[in-house]
Amino acid sequence: MRVVSYGTTEARQELLDTVADAIKEIGAALAALGEAYELLDEHTADRLEAELFGPVQTAYGRAQRTHAAFAARSGLPGRSFPPAPAPPASTGAHGLVDNAVEAVEAADHGLAELQDSLRPVEVGDPELRAGLAEVRTLLDDVQRRARALERVIGR
Repeated sequence: MRVVSYGTTEARQELLDTVADAIKEIGAALAALGEAYELLDEHTADRLEAELFGPVQTAYGRAQRTHAAFAARSGLPGRSFPPAPAPPASTGAHGLVDNAVEAVEAADHGLAELQDSLRPVEVGDPELRAGLAEVRTLLDDVQRRARALERVIGR
């Protein structure tokens, strides 16, 4: 019985670690988008905020809540996620948006692999599965919207 308990605890911790990695990537995307916002004219910055920053920020919050709630339900320690450091503005708005897209893609890839592994199903936690699905849905269209926005940056 003790081996099963350890295996379950270990699996849950690995799951939390994977979600934490995604949260860090989403945080890095937010930092890059925040820095890009400062480099843009008011109209383009407002568009970046509505189309990219808002959904990524919502996904970041949802991922953190999912992580914290699953940790609490599992009896595992939660953790905090400090804001990511701002990347250098010298990268330029295009480069910063590209960095954000790469970070979002890395987060989504990690969450997709987690879902595909069926570990969230194996731990029997529907709230976790719903939270992960919601985060992925929020991040789903970021790349397309970023590319559309990049076409007008600097015009």
